[in-house]
Amino acid sequence: MTQTDLDQRIAAVRQFNRFYTRQIGVLTEGYLESPFSLTEVRVLYELAHQGTTTASQLSRELGLDAGYLSRILRGFARRGLIDKQPSDADGRQTLLSLTVQGQEVFAPLDARAHDQIGALLGALPVPEQERLVGAMRTIEELLGTRSEVSPPYLLRPPYPGDLGWVVYRHGALYAQEYGWDEQFEGLVAGIVASFVQNHDPKRERCWIAERDGEPVGSVFLVKQSDTVAKLRLLLVEPRARGMGIGSRLVDECVRFARLVGYRKITLWTQSVLVAARHIYDRAGFRLVHEEPHHSFGHDLVAETWELDL
Repeated sequence: MTQTDLDQRIAAVRQFNRFYTRQIGVLTEGYLESPFSLTEVRVLYELAHQGTTTASQLSRELGLDAGYLSRILRGFARRGLIDKQPSDADGRQTLLSLTVQGQEVFAPLDARAHDQIGALLGALPVPEQERLVGAMRTIEELLGTRSEVSPPYLLRPPYPGDLGWVVYRHGALYAQEYGWDEQFEGLVAGIVASFVQNHDPKRERCWIAERDGEPVGSVFLVKQSDTVAKLRLLLVEPRARGMGIGSRLVDECVRFARLVGYRKITLWTQSVLVAARHIYDRAGFRLVHEEPHHSFGHDLVAETWELDL
């Protein structure tokens, strides 16, 4: 390869960079029509999807100068977007997480980014969408270091269609694994409908776990009273089990409940749901009530679990 050949390839890469940054709008003063820069939105993204992290981890993972990141985090703190807590494991470290206000600020940015890319892809026929995504994966594979490991999953707010997916997958999966009838799917549909119709964005949340661009898990935290929240509709797809997704979803519910001032979380489950019961027990919930009943075509034992916050 001659120097001329290399120069031509360099010019081609730079041309692509100029083209793509213009396509996704990163050259505008506020990314995604927000008061934040691209870098600030990227930091918000990591905070939203990691749950808790540290400044040193963020600096390492994003390749940001520690001083520059520190200025961004101070700005977030002034706006009330992040919470800082000392680490139990290492007193020298401070754990960072988004506050409720931070989550409310990030959610529309995340949805806007999703819609923006959806619009770009939607202008192409499906085969060309697949070509484009394949080319992007090739770039990532060739330029990524061997030590880089893609996050196995991420947690995000629900996008259009996700709530229908929650109802469908609960109905299909519980019929397949436990033989439950359509009454259960109807129950789930009612819970989801109530969440949409009565949603209190300051005190209620839904999280969707996503892997490789597809939803693989869900959980809801809803208001039962001013002091009690209810955890509902925890689900993890079989292909995504064993990755800690269920525990992470429950942990997010607990963290959010504490942030907004609930005193207790309660949940209703069945004794046959052994994996879910193990997650609740590990998170600190305790079984407070059991009651036999006949539902969903089977004789079951309903359980109420509680966690004092």
